[in-house]
Amino acid sequence: MIAAMTNRIVDFPVPVAKSQSNIIGADRGLNHVLDAVGLVAPADASVLIQGETGTGKELIARAIHDQSPRRHQPYVKVNCAAIPAGLLESELFGHERGAFTGAVMQSKGRFQLADRGTLFLDEVGDLPLELQPKLLRVLQEREFERLGSNHTIRVNVRVVAATNLDLVQMVNERRFRADLFYRLNVFPITVPPLRERPDDIPELVWHFVGRFAARMNRNIDVIPDCVMEVLERHHWPGNIRELQNFVERAVVFSEGRVLRPPLEALQAMTRSSEPGPYSKTLAEAERDHILEVLQHSGGVLGGDNGAAARLGLKRTTLQYRMRKLGIGQKRACAAAGA
Repeated sequence: MIAAMTNRIVDFPVPVAKSQSNIIGADRGLNHVLDAVGLVAPADASVLIQGETGTGKELIARAIHDQSPRRHQPYVKVNCAAIPAGLLESELFGHERGAFTGAVMQSKGRFQLADRGTLFLDEVGDLPLELQPKLLRVLQEREFERLGSNHTIRVNVRVVAATNLDLVQMVNERRFRADLFYRLNVFPITVPPLRERPDDIPELVWHFVGRFAARMNRNIDVIPDCVMEVLERHHWPGNIRELQNFVERAVVFSEGRVLRPPLEALQAMTRSSEPGPYSKTLAEAERDHILEVLQHSGGVLGGDNGAAARLGLKRTTLQYRMRKLGIGQKRACAAAGA
């Protein structure tokens, strides 16, 4: 069926790297993120990267390090959700011999290993509440003690953190310390989901096709129009990670020059994810509501008739929510003129 449809042959490869960390895409939302990376990278401030799972937050963190004065120093990463809570303190700060059962020798933690460089704290929202004061201290004072030791160790580490959780809500629910949130959130960056970057999907597809075809010793240089259209329409709840896995599977199915992915499963998923009366997430509903209010207020945020007053929010709170939801000033003005 696919072979009978019109094919589109594209010069191969087509992806364009937008930074030193091979971030691919030219969408305006992504360019806004890359502009923010270029702005904050040399500033040595703490950065909090927010976004859904699979959007490429780790690539953004790496780009910040690669474009910073620390780029020739260590880049150390730790996934706060992947390490058991009982071991995470030792993993971050190290331990002395005999500090706990099984500690047969002294061990350096990730903060000490990252000295003079960058430490990437992935899934920082999963950091246990009891460890948060110790993290706050090392962020503020640049010092800590290993587990089982009274000796203070000083380090010079830049922290870049990432999460797919709503830390503001967690602060309100007392599941995340407010002072730690403010210390991490010096410069927030929100990575847009793939469904808001449809123009980047063809580039990403060709990039992944090139990677997996080379690995599997295939020569794929044709992607049918119908295939690309389906990929562009799909919601991609798993974002770039889901797209990457699907393209890898497609390359496995393709024995000739033409990419022949198993579209039936993807098309079924697309139909099942078509908008229904209650299909929007809370963040999507909030974003749409703010844009609607901005339209009625003429794009004005402050004042008695401004969008903040209409929403029952402080102007600064509205500005924070707009940044978090990816609503820039230009988009607000566009909404007002709609």
